Amino acid sequence: MCGRYNFTVEQSDELREIIEKLNAKIHGKEYKSGEIFPTNQVPLLVGEDNQPSPVLSIWGFPKFDNKGVIINARSETVFEKRTFRDSVINRRCIIPSSGFYEWDSEKRKIMFRLDGTNALYMAGLYNYYQDELRFVILTTSANESINDVHHRMPLVIPKNEIDRWIFDDKVTMDILHRVPPNLVREVV
Repeated sequence: MCGRYNFTVEQSDELREIIEKLNAKIHGKEYKSGEIFPTNQVPLLVGEDNQPSPVLSIWGFPKFDNKGVIINARSETVFEKRTFRDSVINRRCIIPSSGFYEWDSEKRKIMFRLDGTNALYMAGLYNYYQDELRFVILTTSANESINDVHHRMPLVIPKNEIDRWIFDDKVTMDILHRVPPNLVREVV
């Protein structure tokens, strides 16, 4: 599961570029940075004009009983779930981040990130609910770099595959079942 992540542009040229493009579109609308919680409004990459384009979105699909939000979707079963099926076919997105958090058995907060870069891209799905753009993060079985802390992790997309995830329907199943790259961790 991914219940929190980080979005900090100060140390990442890639994330700073996303924010510059977003600011040119949203003209002063507020978004959250730093530690991101469910229901925060944050930058998201969606397909517009045949290229990934930043938009603002709220993290979490509303639950059917309107009590809380769904923040993750299991990549292994996403085609089977009515809530996610249409989105995985038509509305795939990328959640840009600096890394994500999990807590170990001693309740220490650990940030996982890609080695050698200050940007980590997570696969997601989006949909509109009452004219609000909302998203969920896709999760998969944890790889060896994380499984001693948690059994699930976000589906991490390498930067060079962002376009393929968003636009190429032929690779969706392959990416959904791929083992994500190993990550590095730091206790924060």
